[in-house]
Amino acid sequence: QVQLVESGGGLVQAGGSLRLSCAASGSSFDYRIMAWFRQAPGKAREFVSAIDGNDRTYYGDPVKGRFTISMDNAKNTMYLQMSGLKPEDTAVYYCARKTPGVAGIFSSAQYRNWGQGTQVTVSS
Repeated sequence: QVQLVESGGGLVQAGGSLRLSCAASGSSFDYRIMAWFRQAPGKAREFVSAIDGNDRTYYGDPVKGRFTISMDNAKNTMYLQMSGLKPEDTAVYYCARKTPGVAGIFSSAQYRNWGQGTQVTVSS
């Protein structure tokens, strides 16, 4: 079994920065694509960013140029560096591991393993 645990969320003022971490564990852990999603109250879960095994990165339009995804393979930990935060970035942020063999990377339905989420709140 794979376990994903997010950390690093919190309250920050608009324009500030936060770094989220996602620690992966489990005897069978490997990955092809890992991703961050977020969900605000009353809204659908939204793709934020993804990274593949060749360190290719993908970003949703709302976060391009402000967020940076990275992976430390030695620590089995994924990061999301968030800068220039806006009130509309307020959400619960989840990390996820993509289901092998399923096409696409931008839908939550394409991911099998999920963390419990970490709250990010940006005040104006």
